[in-house]
Amino acid sequence: MSFLNVTNLTPASFILNGIPGLEEVHLWISLPLCTMYSIAITGNFGLMYLIYSEETLHRPMYIFLALLSFTDVLMCTSTLPNTLCILWFNLKEIDFKACLAQMFFVHTFTGMESGVLMLMALDRYVAICYPLRYATILTNSVIAKAGLLTFLRGVMLVIPFTYLTKRLPYCRGNVIPHTYCDHMSVAKVSCGNVRINAIYGLMVALLIGGFDILCITISYTMILRAVVSLSSADAQQKAFSTCTAHICAIVITYVPAFFTFFTHRFGGHTIPPHIHIIMANLYLLMPPTMNPIVYGVKTKQIRESVIRFLLKGKDNSHSI
Repeated sequence: MSFLNVTNLTPASFILNGIPGLEEVHLWISLPLCTMYSIAITGNFGLMYLIYSEETLHRPMYIFLALLSFTDVLMCTSTLPNTLCILWFNLKEIDFKACLAQMFFVHTFTGMESGVLMLMALDRYVAICYPLRYATILTNSVIAKAGLLTFLRGVMLVIPFTYLTKRLPYCRGNVIPHTYCDHMSVAKVSCGNVRINAIYGLMVALLIGGFDILCITISYTMILRAVVSLSSADAQQKAFSTCTAHICAIVITYVPAFFTFFTHRFGGHTIPPHIHIIMANLYLLMPPTMNPIVYGVKTKQIRESVIRFLLKGKDNSHSI
């Protein structure tokens, strides 16, 4: 019990145990994770630079996309470097305060990811239902305020996680069967009553995820009504095509998120722990990896901007 502060049973550090049961294949598991992380970092930084440098992409839709890319980079970087250190070098120890900080960033950025997807749905709603007022409704000031409020919402709702977790007594040990610190994984190590933690976690999930999904659903219901009312089939197809990339991003984000959330709370005895942990890592890594690819393939303006950028670089190299 030397790792414990005897006064309040708070550990000096935790041991993140990686993926229990799959220790022998940690190195092999790390390879696809590292590949996905590299693609996520390269793709999202490339997308942000493209939106910044191309004047034709200085529109609300692409500003929100740049915000999504920025959030994706922060979200996967909050866990993946630490996870790779565990899988590659067996560096499992993490300071108690560092664990709380990681938990805070993970939940803040996942909440912000959901919020940005909701803002992008509202952007599509305004663009399709009020095209003539699009530029006057979604001004740079409105976009900045919406992004700031989304961030502050996540911060204010996630801060109590750290206090609720810090107050718990940890007399069962300090080993967390996970690759990173998240709220319930840390709380379950405690020997105290974690009912408040579980209830508050569910409440935050409803306030963030539930509210965002409701707004997204309402937005796309209104979009569908507006598109169906268009007389031209070409106009309908064009309107739908502006939403396909965003719909793909929603599916990529929310499907693993729902799986992780519900199995963590209701499927703990039926689903093997290593499936939980692998899905929890994919939940943070899939959206950052796939979003730049999806938007690059599905969005004509981005494809054209990439081609112009590559041709410009080729011309510059020839001139040298």
